[in-house]
Amino acid sequence: MVAAIRVPKSRRAKRELLKHAPKLVETGKKTLILHGTKTSAVLNSVLSDIYHLKRDNAVKYTKKNDKIRPFESGGESSLEFFSLKTDCSLIVYGSHSKKRLNNLVLGRTYDHHIYDLVEVGIENYKSMESFVYDKKLAPKLGSKPFFAFIGEHFESAEELKHLKEVLLDLFRGEVVENLNLAGVDRIYVCTAISPTTVYMMHCAVRLKRSGTSIPRMELVEVGPSMDLVVRRHRLPVESLKKEAMKTAEHSKKMKNVTKDPVHGKLGKVYMPDQEVGKMTLSNDVKGLKRERREAKKNKEHSKKQKVNPSSES
Repeated sequence: MVAAIRVPKSRRAKRELLKHAPKLVETGKKTLILHGTKTSAVLNSVLSDIYHLKRDNAVKYTKKNDKIRPFESGGESSLEFFSLKTDCSLIVYGSHSKKRLNNLVLGRTYDHHIYDLVEVGIENYKSMESFVYDKKLAPKLGSKPFFAFIGEHFESAEELKHLKEVLLDLFRGEVVENLNLAGVDRIYVCTAISPTTVYMMHCAVRLKRSGTSIPRMELVEVGPSMDLVVRRHRLPVESLKKEAMKTAEHSKKMKNVTKDPVHGKLGKVYMPDQEVGKMTLSNDVKGLKRERREAKKNKEHSKKQKVNPSSES
């Protein structure tokens, strides 16, 4: 079967096709959680906690994967395959070895190709189960979090700049325009201890009366908490970054044009001051010629009346 493809032959036809083309809507980012060939008990708990925090928009595979080498040439092909299979743009991959203990790789994809990667080591980990608190304060599924990045290294160290971007993408959830304060019930606090180490903690937000319209906030640590030590990171390729940063083209806004539900499209036209008093009129103006003809007719008519005066009988 051969399908006919409409190819625009002119720029006008191309604009019309683009005008009627379906609009592309970007969906929320899903997270893929994978295990390496070998994982430790600490790393298994970390991956389970991350899945619990993102369980409304995450896919977790518990099967071990021995062909994934994110930072090696060709080793990321398995990650790209799983990203395409599950339609996930965020990747969390855990592995454990003598060389890299409790190793966690955080990555992002664009068009199901590896965009960038950050490799961190997990230290001083405390799981969600180890914290005791009122379960009524537990963050609800689908709620939006606050973020607090403390320390000058987030602005000066390239590794922490990169880690900050990836953490924001990983935990912020779906991007919304309007937000209800009651739907913000958690906060991620990230403190830069050194140019390569970040202490990360997850807290619930308790709102209390303050006597004003703005409530007073208290933080209750609910876990998990851990130290993230940056080991390696790979920035995106410039050509891929340029492609990923493209935004949808919006129609150009016309100046002085508004739309009214009753009258339709309305426009304003601004005219400069004509200064009619300073304008010079030539003798070839049609209006003047007409006045001259009328004056000449009136003059001839008055002469005829003088030559043939009417007599009363």
